Amino acid sequence: MSASFLYALVGIGLFSLSLYGLIVHAHLLRKILALNVMGSSIFLVLVALAKRTNEAPPDAVPHAMVITGIVVAVSATALALTLMLKLTAETGRAELPDDQRESH
Repeated sequence: MSASFLYALVGIGLFSLSLYGLIVHAHLLRKILALNVMGSSIFLVLVALAKRTNEAPPDAVPHAMVITGIVVAVSATALALTLMLKLTAETGRAELPDDQRESH
């Protein structure tokens, strides 16, 4: 088993766990953390797939995509945390309200 295959496998496992956490937890901070772990696992898979062979240098395009993705993820996390704080200040809870609509 090569190191790049192991990294890709760990990335897939982290993605699965964070998807489970995103679905199960109702608290918004836990959902934001799950999204961050999900993004990091995708970065791990992209870096693992960048290596072609032992002799050829790694592909630079996935590395550039990962660096760009990290910048976007940090700004998206800041926006999500700001929105969560505004929702908490407005409602007093850090959870989204349940939809309990009546069927007509």
